[in-house]
Amino acid sequence: QVQLVESGGGLVHTGGSLGLSCSASARTSDPYGMGWFRQAPGKEREFVAAISWTGKSIYYGDSVRGRFTISKDNAKNMVFLQMNSLKPEDTAVYYCAATGITYLPQTQESDYVYWGQGTQVTVSS
Repeated sequence: QVQLVESGGGLVHTGGSLGLSCSASARTSDPYGMGWFRQAPGKEREFVAAISWTGKSIYYGDSVRGRFTISKDNAKNMVFLQMNSLKPEDTAVYYCAATGITYLPQTQESDYVYWGQGTQVTVSS
């Protein structure tokens, strides 16, 4: 069982930056791959970024590649999402997720077992 708590959301102007954090509390020492997804009003949940357990393999969604950076600190059970050059279309609720698939980053919602409650990111034009 893994509990995930996101933090760091808020309001930022176009072109600005924001950093999200996700704290994972687990009852076991099992490794997990981690990912970030987002959901804008009236839209389906969208893959943003994912990172393997070792951190050596990372995938990004097409819409954020080159602007967002995912990283993790296994010692602290945390994963981060640094978002730069933000655009109004980045406005969404951002979710942190964990998967038992650890060797490669996973881009599909269905591969993730545990989800955080989400944090709102709003980018004003």
